[in-house]
Amino acid sequence: MAQVAIDTKFGKIVFKLLPEIAPETVRNFTSLAKSGFYDGTAFHRVIPGFMIQGGDPNTKSPDKSKWGFGGPGYTVKAEFNSRSHLRGIVSMARAADPNSAGSQFFIVTSDSTFLDRQYTVFGEVLEGMNVADSIVNQPRDRNDCPLDEVRMTKVTVSE
Repeated sequence: MAQVAIDTKFGKIVFKLLPEIAPETVRNFTSLAKSGFYDGTAFHRVIPGFMIQGGDPNTKSPDKSKWGFGGPGYTVKAEFNSRSHLRGIVSMARAADPNSAGSQFFIVTSDSTFLDRQYTVFGEVLEGMNVADSIVNQPRDRNDCPLDEVRMTKVTVSE
């Protein structure tokens, strides 16, 4: 079972990947993580009672007006599945087009079943939900961006 570890200043979030329900999404995420794509990116959107979102390469730049709009330069076809968006689920973020996901993802901090079958679930947190809770409760601006940056210092995948 492949696992991902996200190191932050609040601690580590570890989640298992679910290739049996989202094989291409897992392949894409794994490839990006192993290349160092996520290292140094920030959780740029935090909404208490909902989720934390990260994976935008634009967050490596101090220009917050571009945060939330970046990706790897390509998109991945949606792999909607029957896994429900319950606390601890890791899912791909996207724009209005269901097939517009690229690198941004979110971790559900409160059950959000209204997202079911509209976003691609590809992981489930095994440890570190307390870290996600610390991140989601950070003071934020009107764009739900944490006032103090919360970076993914290192993202590693172990098989």
